[in-house]
Amino acid sequence: MPGVTTSDSPAAAPLAITNVTLDGVKVTVRCAAGVIAAIGSDVVAQPGDEVLDGGGMAIMPGLVNAHTHAAMTLLRGYGDDLPLMEWLQTRIWPAEASLTADDVYWGTRLAIIEMLRSGTTHFVDMYWHAPAVARAVADSGIRATVSSVFIDGGDAADGQSQRPRVLDELDQIDAAGPLVHPAVGPHAVYTVSPPSLAWLAEVADERQIPIHIHLSETEGEVADCVAAHRMRPPALLESVGMLGARTLCAHGNWLDDAELDLLATRGTTVATCPVSNLKLANGKTFDIVEGMRRGVPVGLGTDGAASNNSLDLLNDVKILALLHKHLASDPAVLPAAEALAVASGAASPLLAGHTMAPGDPADVILVRTDTPEMTPSPLPEALVYAASGSMVDTAVVGGRVVMRNREVPGTDEVMAEVRTRSDRLRKH
Repeated sequence: MPGVTTSDSPAAAPLAITNVTLDGVKVTVRCAAGVIAAIGSDVVAQPGDEVLDGGGMAIMPGLVNAHTHAAMTLLRGYGDDLPLMEWLQTRIWPAEASLTADDVYWGTRLAIIEMLRSGTTHFVDMYWHAPAVARAVADSGIRATVSSVFIDGGDAADGQSQRPRVLDELDQIDAAGPLVHPAVGPHAVYTVSPPSLAWLAEVADERQIPIHIHLSETEGEVADCVAAHRMRPPALLESVGMLGARTLCAHGNWLDDAELDLLATRGTTVATCPVSNLKLANGKTFDIVEGMRRGVPVGLGTDGAASNNSLDLLNDVKILALLHKHLASDPAVLPAAEALAVASGAASPLLAGHTMAPGDPADVILVRTDTPEMTPSPLPEALVYAASGSMVDTAVVGGRVVMRNREVPGTDEVMAEVRTRSDRLRKH
């Protein structure tokens, strides 16, 4: 199965979530062996269950952050209000040149805390020192699809020299635990040579793992690709065998109708990142409504905290919905339930979002419904239009409670480490 979310979580004691609301009905949800075992008003906790009282809360699938660079929490607020390439070349890339694996570990730990506190239980990541990302994921108990960013600057010989590292890091990611899923991470067509793209596609096919790549983020990227290769970015990816059902393309702002049809035919997912794109003034954002109409699988990502600057997916899903209503001059476009399904990964087989049904992964969140902000609006409208991540009280991944009462273990230590490391990186 090509999906990046599975139920193969580490063994956890059975969990019974009682007195919780699902679709307006009070139920008990039992989780065992990493999946939802039973749901209903007649379900009761069994001897030996850990019992979690969900009074005053609604239960729903956890959110899926379909594109981010988690450890960029280290660079949050560094170079704000700059154009994309100036921001990358004068701030981000010089600072990243000094990153260590330990930096990435702690930056990822901070991102995970923020994501859990805003309802994300699975994220798709591309960054340097990916084995350190995988270690942070395993230590935190969240679920993630992890790739090392690959850049050869268009030099196929340099790409060839990196191949042993890529394979070694994939093995390390794969060994990090059942909640960590490896992927290959070519950065973009303008930073990776066609021979390297083709080789990475072969590796992904051999290992049956996802491909995570930036695509058509800016108008300049498209023009440069045409100048260099006489074809637009999706056509280039098609020519090297990189489009398919296991491929996730981030952004997609400058895709035309024919390219949307190509991606739909190949089953390739587009992860839109509207907040990052609006902040960096990329000129356009991915038209998710048109993409979905043409059959393109889609997801929602925050991008990294250096360009968003938040990892709160509930904040971003509101902006996603409002943006498309505005662009279409139609308030009925992208209704709340549809937008929330995108944020939950349910609009892409690759992201493998699930419903609340027996056999589904026990990746769920409890959202407070007894607060002023959530009264008296019904779900899902309250979650999309009124809520923020601060409404998320509890997060469960693979049947394990990883956040309770908005508290994630180790938060103080993680924040202290990130402050120290961030100060060092910003001196470069």
